[in-house]
Amino acid sequence: MNATTRRQQRLRSEAEAFFGQKVREITAPGGTSRASLRLHFDDRTVIGSLRPNFRRTHLEAHILQRLAPFCDDIPVCYGVVGDIMFQSDVGERRLNREVVTLRPADQVALAEDAVAAIFRIQAAARQTDLTQTLPHLGNSRSWIENFIAGVEILEPVLGKPLSKGFDRVAIAEVLDHSGQQFVKWDCRSGNAALDQAGRLRWFDFEYAGLRHGAEDFAWLIGDETWPLDGETMFDIVEDGFDPDCGHERYDYMSYLTVYTALHCIQRLKLILEEVQSRGWRAKDEIRQKDDVGKDPDFAAHLCGVAAFFADQHPLTFLLTPYLEAAEAQFRKIAAGRR
Repeated sequence: MNATTRRQQRLRSEAEAFFGQKVREITAPGGTSRASLRLHFDDRTVIGSLRPNFRRTHLEAHILQRLAPFCDDIPVCYGVVGDIMFQSDVGERRLNREVVTLRPADQVALAEDAVAAIFRIQAAARQTDLTQTLPHLGNSRSWIENFIAGVEILEPVLGKPLSKGFDRVAIAEVLDHSGQQFVKWDCRSGNAALDQAGRLRWFDFEYAGLRHGAEDFAWLIGDETWPLDGETMFDIVEDGFDPDCGHERYDYMSYLTVYTALHCIQRLKLILEEVQSRGWRAKDEIRQKDDVGKDPDFAAHLCGVAAFFADQHPLTFLLTPYLEAAEAQFRKIAAGRR
C-alpha cells in the first residue's frame, strides 16, 4: 500500500468516526498529492485536510474558528481530529478556472467579489485577537533583502546590470512594515472557489499571519494565471479600499505598487526555476493542478503586470524596461510553440 492510499484510508476512517456516516467516495480536487481531499457522503461533501505539518493544520483551524462569527467568506471548520481538519466544501468551481470562462466585464465583476471578500476577511480578523496572536510574516531584514534581490533575474534580459539609481535600501525601508494587519497570505486564485449559488469563498489559511495587509492583493494580482491586467486590478483594489484598515488610501496603494512589482518578479523567478527542471506545460493542466504557471503566455502576462506596478512608483520605475523586454521575449517563445 503506497502513501497516498494509506492517507486516503486514514481520512476515510477518521471522517466516518467523526461524522457518524459512511464515506461513499474520495476525490482529489487539487490532485492526489495535495493535503486536502473531498470526502463524499450521501448528503454532502466535506474537505478533509491532512497537512505535512500538524501545527499548520491547527493554526488554520484556529483561524477559521475565530473568524467564523464575523465572516462568511471562508470555510466552516467542523473540527480537528489529531492532525486532520474537517471543513466545509466551499465549491468545485475554482476561481482560477471559473474566471477564464467569463467575458471581460464579468471577469471584472468576479475580481471585485474576490477583492471585497479579502477586505471583509481582514476586517473580521480585526474583531478578534488574531492581530495579537498570529506570527509576523516577512519581518526579518534577510527576508526583505532576499525579496528585493529577485530583481537580479532581470539583468540578463537587457544584458546590463540595474542602474545604480535602483535604491535597495530605500525599498527595504518601504517594505519593513511591522505586522498590524491579518493577511491570509497565499491569495492565488486557485485558493478560492464558488458554490452552486455563485458565492465566492477563500480557503487554505495555513500560512496566515500579520503584515501590512496589501500583500494579499499582491498574491492575487501577481498570480500568473489570473487574466486581468495590472491597471484593472489596481483600480479594483483602490475602489474597494477599506478605510478602516489602518492605512490612508494613498499610502496603501503606494505600498501595494512596490510590493506587487517585487512579488511578481519572485513569481517569475519561480516559473523560470520550474521550467528549467520540468519544462513548459499546458495552461489547462496548470489551472487544473493549481500549479506554477509554466507557460510562456503566463510568464509574459506576469511581466506585463509587474511592469505596470513598477512604473507607478519612483523607487521601482527603473525596472519597467527590463520587465517590458522580458514580456516581449516570452511572447516570442509563446508564438514559437503555437
